[in-house]
Amino acid sequence: MKQKYDFSRLLRPRQVAVIGGGAWCAEVVRQLEKFQYEGDIWPVHPRAETIAGYQAYARLEDLPDAPDAAFVGINRHASIEAVKVLSDIGSGGAVCFASGFSEAAAEDSQGSDLQADLVAATGEMPILGPNCYGVINAVDGAALWPDQHGCVRVERGVAILTQSSNIAINLTNQSRGLPIAYVATCGNMAQLSQAAIARALLDDLRVTAIGLHVEGFTDLRGWEELARAAHAKSVPVVVLKVGASDQAQAATVSHTASLAGSNAGAGALIDRLGFTRVGDLSVFLETLKLLHMVGPLAGTNVASISCSGGEASLIADTAHDTVLEFPALKPEQRETLGDVLGPMVALANPLDYHTYIWRDADKMATAWGAMTGSDIALTFSIVDYPHDNRQDWNCATQAAIMARQKTGRAIAVVASLPELMPEDVAQEFIAGGVVPLIGLREAVLAAEAATRIKAPEALPLLLPDGVRDGDVISENAAKDYLAEHGVDVPKKASVQGAVALEGAAEMFRAPLVLKGQGIAHKTEARAVRLNLAPRDLVAAAQAMPTDSFLVEEMIEGGVAELLVGVTRDPAHGFVLTLAAGGVMTELLQDSVSLLVPSPREAVQAALGQLKIAKVLGGYRGAKAAKREVIVDAIESVQAYVLANAATLEEVEINPLICTPTRAVAADALIRKDMS
Repeated sequence: MKQKYDFSRLLRPRQVAVIGGGAWCAEVVRQLEKFQYEGDIWPVHPRAETIAGYQAYARLEDLPDAPDAAFVGINRHASIEAVKVLSDIGSGGAVCFASGFSEAAAEDSQGSDLQADLVAATGEMPILGPNCYGVINAVDGAALWPDQHGCVRVERGVAILTQSSNIAINLTNQSRGLPIAYVATCGNMAQLSQAAIARALLDDLRVTAIGLHVEGFTDLRGWEELARAAHAKSVPVVVLKVGASDQAQAATVSHTASLAGSNAGAGALIDRLGFTRVGDLSVFLETLKLLHMVGPLAGTNVASISCSGGEASLIADTAHDTVLEFPALKPEQRETLGDVLGPMVALANPLDYHTYIWRDADKMATAWGAMTGSDIALTFSIVDYPHDNRQDWNCATQAAIMARQKTGRAIAVVASLPELMPEDVAQEFIAGGVVPLIGLREAVLAAEAATRIKAPEALPLLLPDGVRDGDVISENAAKDYLAEHGVDVPKKASVQGAVALEGAAEMFRAPLVLKGQGIAHKTEARAVRLNLAPRDLVAAAQAMPTDSFLVEEMIEGGVAELLVGVTRDPAHGFVLTLAAGGVMTELLQDSVSLLVPSPREAVQAALGQLKIAKVLGGYRGAKAAKREVIVDAIESVQAYVLANAATLEEVEINPLICTPTRAVAADALIRKDMS
């Protein structure tokens, strides 16, 4: 889909107008000069004759031409007027630096109105902000940026887009060897969503990967378009999404809502888009570096070589809770390693090759190259460089580059501590095609992140349209609604009054279940009784604090119990949660989240991620649950959600009793707008 706005002039300007006369605007000029910007610089100020050595123009209308890009560094009211003039004269785009718009609405009621006025003033001209620093283009040497930064000119590299200008500054000052082609900040995103800005950065073929610092998702269709475009261009996307400590779902009716907070929804969305998510800035940078140099990893098999048994153990332990695996060495690898290392080295993966061949770059390269292979996605070589007298470590640098050249395989040299990889060494590695990864933990997590890049889900998201003040309907009605969409439910009857249970019992086959209706937490209220004979129903009912009952045939032969639930998440869609069910829901906290609709194969894969999957598969000789009917039940729940999206707030089956032949909704909850 074609972008609504043309960003090309804003990102690659031939003329830059700098509007304002303060220190920030003078700094924009200095940053352009720092990049040896080859275009025209046009300061605009009503009273100054020159700014930072350049002729100043009193009005925008006095400029020689409509500028490709403008930095608007004046107060918020004047910014709106300037943006309107820029749009009217045909400018290519602008950065709005001023604050005091929607981000200040809690303190200043004018903020939101001013932001709306700003958007109206832009017309068809793209604008970054307000309340943002702007954009740095390090491939063409242009920067609309009012502060220091660490970017240098590069021929190609990654693009980084953040919602925080300060985080952007920090990232540009990395000394890890990562080539950064673009940095952009989006501020309030008054006009442009983060996805739309990322699409513009994606259009430059010199961009190898995109890193996004995201505070919140908006414009979900725009994110889907970005995902399709990034996949089509083979540009991987890394997301650092903040907000994992979300507490907004603390007071909930169902288990599902507490499991599927907004953080789970964000994770499900990122995965659905085919992006990869990381948890901190260091891993963010290392993942971008790995993707820039190697691209997404095709598998989870890795190898490690180091001259220390302690380092071999550390990397194995660090990778223990990840998807990365260290496969055993093949016979041909063992033969090569044995020849070069001799009989004193125990051959394994991870490998401690001792120091017998240290300083012999050729033998080191042979050993390191032997750890690679067609089934190895990435080979780590752990090397920590001292601060002084590094000449004895030149052999390690040479060996890594030689191994890369000889094998053509992906090789990363890892410093176990960030301060033990000098920047000049990192640059030498990059020039030789070797990935310098900084920090053992960061290297492992970056490699794991690089395995998660995939094609985006083809099915469009089911979009939410706000939050419903839903009513909880009865369990009996909930089961009827779900049964209409294919969910298997027990044979049941709703009965009013304990005496009426005597007649109802004749319809069922024992053992029976009796539940009191109209009670939010039936188990705590002792309003659930299991394994009853027909003659026991009346006495059991008389002990419950209600006069309305649901009697059901009890489901026997359960292999395991699951929770299947969907909640409306205004930011991310309808979150489908699969988890260990019954009494295990709170104990195990074993869950995985998807978004509706999810195809059958995605549901199958999600079930396999649960810890309880081993039980479903028949643990230690026990009978296995029938996986096909479990997936059928989950698809039926999705069908119900799709049919009732306009009114539904949440639906939950807990437990879904999984037997060798059936998957039965033993309990069900639906909350929806019944008005």
